[in-house]
Amino acid sequence: MTGWLASVADAAEIPLILPAAPDILDLKDPAAGALGAWAVDDITATVRELAALPGRPRLSATIGDHPMRPEIVEPAARRVAGTGVDFVKIGFAPDGAPDRCIDALAPLAAEGVQLVAVLFADLWPPDPGCLPVDRLASAGFRGAMLDTAGKRHGLRHHWHDANLSAFVCCARAHGLLTGLAGSLRVADIPALSALSPDYLGFRGALCGGERTAGIDPQAVARVATAFAGLPGATPPPRPSPPSRS
Repeated sequence: MTGWLASVADAAEIPLILPAAPDILDLKDPAAGALGAWAVDDITATVRELAALPGRPRLSATIGDHPMRPEIVEPAARRVAGTGVDFVKIGFAPDGAPDRCIDALAPLAAEGVQLVAVLFADLWPPDPGCLPVDRLASAGFRGAMLDTAGKRHGLRHHWHDANLSAFVCCARAHGLLTGLAGSLRVADIPALSALSPDYLGFRGALCGGERTAGIDPQAVARVATAFAGLPGATPPPRPSPPSRS
């Protein structure tokens, strides 16, 4: 069953998302780029605050938008990993040295850190064979996700569903969790969930269409309702927001 990921721009948005029970709560600053990073101290505080919350979603955090240089990417990933989040998300573009970055991150994966590669569908050719999926798996990455670096057009503008399905199958064959994201709309949920990715990721759809706007609870409810209506779905538990003293 395909789950869903909700990106939040700051801690104040978390109580607006939790009642909808996303499977993953993604800590990402949309005003700072495609994978804009939260401050490490803020990630750490959020991990600590949600640790005892019954039924809490798993937490992911991005390392920020960085050039494909291992001496930059590896320390950034290690800093985020030190916060205790469940998944560390790292963007990969074809320019620069993505293969060297993957190799540099292998020791971190060997330490047990669950690394998720975010591959930008508007930068890579629309062919899973051009993506470094096998190398990611060999380096010990936990997952691979297709997203978009630019947000003017959605994921399905850049890759046809047949190509997306091939990506999901390829990543799964290599033992990786799979995700699809990139200006997805509620209307995309039935078709993309039918491709059986592990997760679909959302930001703009949770904000009424503009990813840098604040979370709109009614928009969140529309996304959650769409997932609850998928074949085989069961109503998820609704964790309460953490109390703030």
